[in-house]
Amino acid sequence: MTQTASLAVFDFSAQRRAGILLHPTSLPGRTESGFNDHGDMGQSAYRFIEFLAAAGMSVWQMLPLGPTHEDNSPYQCLSVHAGNPELISLDWLQDRGWLDKEIFQATPHGHHFRTTCLKAAYSKFEARADHPQQQAFSDFCESHKDWLDDFSLFMAIKQELQGTSWVNWPAALRKREDQALNEARQRLENKIKQVCFEQYVFFSQWFEMKEFAHQHGVYLFGDMPIFVAHDSADVWSRQDNFLLNEDGQAEVVAGVPPDYFSATGQRWGNPLYDWEKMQADGFQWWIERMHTQLELCDVIRIDHFRGFEAYWEIPATAETAIEGQWVKAPGQALLTKLYETFSGLPLVAEDLGVITKEVTALRESFHLPGMKILQFAFGGDETNPYLPPNHEVCSVVYTGTHDNDTSLSWYNLSSDGIKKEIDAYSVDKSAQDMPWPLIEMAMASVANMAIIPMQDVLALGAGHRTNTPGTTENNWGWRFEWQQLPEGLAERLKELLRRYHRLAE
Repeated sequence: MTQTASLAVFDFSAQRRAGILLHPTSLPGRTESGFNDHGDMGQSAYRFIEFLAAAGMSVWQMLPLGPTHEDNSPYQCLSVHAGNPELISLDWLQDRGWLDKEIFQATPHGHHFRTTCLKAAYSKFEARADHPQQQAFSDFCESHKDWLDDFSLFMAIKQELQGTSWVNWPAALRKREDQALNEARQRLENKIKQVCFEQYVFFSQWFEMKEFAHQHGVYLFGDMPIFVAHDSADVWSRQDNFLLNEDGQAEVVAGVPPDYFSATGQRWGNPLYDWEKMQADGFQWWIERMHTQLELCDVIRIDHFRGFEAYWEIPATAETAIEGQWVKAPGQALLTKLYETFSGLPLVAEDLGVITKEVTALRESFHLPGMKILQFAFGGDETNPYLPPNHEVCSVVYTGTHDNDTSLSWYNLSSDGIKKEIDAYSVDKSAQDMPWPLIEMAMASVANMAIIPMQDVLALGAGHRTNTPGTTENNWGWRFEWQQLPEGLAERLKELLRRYHRLAE
């Protein structure tokens, strides 16, 4: 992989912008024959981009795009490079003649529906793809081999072993002994090619969608978790980059101390980095990771940015995060290296939670925008950094995030005192139904970018949140339906953007 990359630079400070937060799986999905599927890169994604453009929105923010575990959390992915095959449009495959409509219609609609269709598509691709198509596939595999070789092997072995975590694989595979890996590559050749094909299709579809977005003046705003899942191709293939014992088990894990979301903190369970090892080789793992993310998106949010300054280290044996401690990280050196490698690196720092002056100094030293959440703004005093008068130009303002309840539900559960405070800060004192006063407050903010979750754009209440931090049930499944968009919504949003000078030029 090259050490430098030329970027279509997104200039955060060039003008005021606005956008919508919506993960692609939350797009409307297929509903034919009673099948109620999640969203993907198909027709709804293109229709959503057209809606953004009609509303004057120039940013589509989404969650991490990697393949997930069974809990569907995009923050615990099987790879920091790979795309989620669940986002592949099956219509796209049919249009290219790689998926027969009869097979699609005959496949039972259930948990393995997409897997079955993707296997059928690869078989048809092998049999019918012309030379340019075969060459494009080969070129993709070669240009992404630095991560694709390990990821495809990892997924093939994992499938062979019925989804078992790599830490419980036979020792020779777990420890990546050459003979065991070579035998696996030969034994699982077809499964490995299937995984590579799915990644080729994902990236092909994504780049087409990204180009369509750019044609409509819409930038893609991605999300990169600071930590990675233990059971992932990245940890298995580069165990020396993580604090693991000889059996691959983590001795300490990541999380956060008690905070707004949880009285016992959050024990995420991610393995922690061996920062000394990473720094010794010039942060090559991070450079490769960033390179892939910049292929996919125009702007990248660093989730849990404060972990670059210091991270919460929890003993792996601890049941909660309370027993953890702060440990310093080489964030200054890492970011310096990334900015040397990538010209005009377009990053946003998720600086929520326990933020010290050292974390703020690190963010400001690289002129990184932070985040301002209006749901956190009220009920404190005048020094609250989320209050509208305290916002900064170099920041992104949100009504709420994917980890918050919808703004309407949050408002309905708020105290009378908080409701009066919201009214006092509202820009338009005329009668407006929530969450529109909060949306207008975001648009009026001095923050250069304003992002509104789709649930708030649709004024949805209880039962429509994306995720509840600290829980593992009933998350990541929300999606909207086109009939939920009220008539004139795009025009209403565009007028707000025009009023507060957020229409992209």
